[in-house]
Amino acid sequence: AGRVRKVVCSFPRTANSTVFPDLYHSGKIELELVPQGTLAERIRAGGAGIPAFFTPAAVGTPLAEGKESREFDGKTYLMERGLKADFALIKGKVADTHGNVIYNKTARNFGPIMAMGSKAAIVQVEEVVEPGQIDPEVVVSPGIFVDRVVEVAHPVHESELVAAGASYP
Repeated sequence: AGRVRKVVCSFPRTANSTVFPDLYHSGKIELELVPQGTLAERIRAGGAGIPAFFTPAAVGTPLAEGKESREFDGKTYLMERGLKADFALIKGKVADTHGNVIYNKTARNFGPIMAMGSKAAIVQVEEVVEPGQIDPEVVVSPGIFVDRVVEVAHPVHESELVAAGASYP
């Protein structure tokens, strides 16, 4: 505890989570809730070096409190700032030793933008291969955005933990 100051997310916990709610309710960690699409765009913007952008998401909700708003063509938009994470913990399927990553199914949705939008991207994969063993046409995250690759041959899946009634952070 104490290593994370703030969590920015669209949904702050998973089933059976105990650590985060306890830290949040005791005031030991900050929480910023962001609509999922806005979160993705904030990460993408941060990775692209874009400091801010305007979006209609969350206008008129408590999430809009304290944010700059502007009207464009008769519609209200909120200013959101690009987000650059210190670390991104990403799950891929296969990577080579240069950090070129391919993903499995929906992990492709946010993994690539998290790799671009972080200072240090750490990717967990089921298999690490030598350069040249991955067809360049299927690489989704190029190695330039990946700082570390960790091989976990048989990872535990969250759905299995939930089904087993496990308690985890």
